[in-house]
Amino acid sequence: MGQHGVNILALIKGSERFVFLYDDESADQLLQTLGNYAADPELSFSWYDAATLSQRVRKLREAESGESQQPCEPKNRIPRSAA
Repeated sequence: MGQHGVNILALIKGSERFVFLYDDESADQLLQTLGNYAADPELSFSWYDAATLSQRVRKLREAESGESQQPCEPKNRIPRSAA
């Protein structure tokens, strides 16, 4: 059984803050959003920023798939509250 929670991805550029919250099911959508932000000339979010954050998402996926048998959660994961 996989871990359920919210991942936090953040980028600080000067006075700007880009903060993304996503779960495992929405990671692909986040990757598309990063590309859309990079393509938007009105944002200071660059293709380099998108590539860097995309790499973090992919590395977290790899780490989680390799650690599926370990009981501890990644440090950047917030457990979902019980509904």
